[in-house]
Amino acid sequence: MHKLIKTLAFALLTLAVLPAQAALNIFACEPEWGALTQELGGDKVSVYNATQALQDVHHVQAKPSLIAKARSANLAVCTGMELEIGWLPMVLRQSGNSEIQPGKPGYFEAGNYVRRLEIPSRLDRADGDVHAQGNPHIQTDARNIAKVADALAQRLAEVDPANAAFYKQRHQDFSQRWQDAIKRWETQAAPLKGMSIVVQHKGFPYLEDWLGLKEVAALEPKPGVEPTSSHLAEVLDQLKRQPAKMVIRAAYNDDRASQWLAERAKIPAVALPFSVGGDDKAKDLFSLFDDTIQRLLDAAK
Repeated sequence: MHKLIKTLAFALLTLAVLPAQAALNIFACEPEWGALTQELGGDKVSVYNATQALQDVHHVQAKPSLIAKARSANLAVCTGMELEIGWLPMVLRQSGNSEIQPGKPGYFEAGNYVRRLEIPSRLDRADGDVHAQGNPHIQTDARNIAKVADALAQRLAEVDPANAAFYKQRHQDFSQRWQDAIKRWETQAAPLKGMSIVVQHKGFPYLEDWLGLKEVAALEPKPGVEPTSSHLAEVLDQLKRQPAKMVIRAAYNDDRASQWLAERAKIPAVALPFSVGGDDKAKDLFSLFDDTIQRLLDAAK
């Protein structure tokens, strides 16, 4: 009996000093995908967001800190569609991490799982910052989040099969809550359908498609090209013939152009969070859309 007690005590001590199973390291290119992975992965994942909502993701530097995080990642979750083309390929290459290279299970592109809008009929740099695979700002349509969640939950289970049942349960719970929220958001946003808007950057086609907003003008003469005074004057003149209810921009955009137009056209200028962390209220995916729709409704009044 004494020997048995000693054996059990040794076994318990061994278990106590063994490290807990390490969480799956996630390298999320944008905050929305970091937030979604956290919803699906819970305490089984450790999420690092490579960018934040007040950055222009088109223009990010491949800093050593990003490379270091990519080096230890088990899964990279990005938009794709050339959104990160200016920095992500270098980060992945310099990381030396074979698990998260394109084509491997550890590399996930959200843009592969949604209906793409604004795919150009021609490619010419003279047309501005045009993406060959379509407009990459897919996260502004809540329906797209649901589609990406379906695929991402499966990918988590693939790269971490030991926790596959856990990810499945988390996904089922998230999916139910998300579908309920979509119904609520669509009911709240019904007054916005058919409403004419001006955008600062062409970053909202998916939001417009979802809620039925009508984009009548953009402050950037070409995508990614800063507004000129002459172009702003042309937009102002256009609004005299074709009025709009508001001018919207992403939280990371400089507000001078939209404020200039708003003052002269006498319409509200609305800054939308655009991603998780874009303002104090957009703390997670649910509050991101709560805040977005409320801001649009407030401006519409």
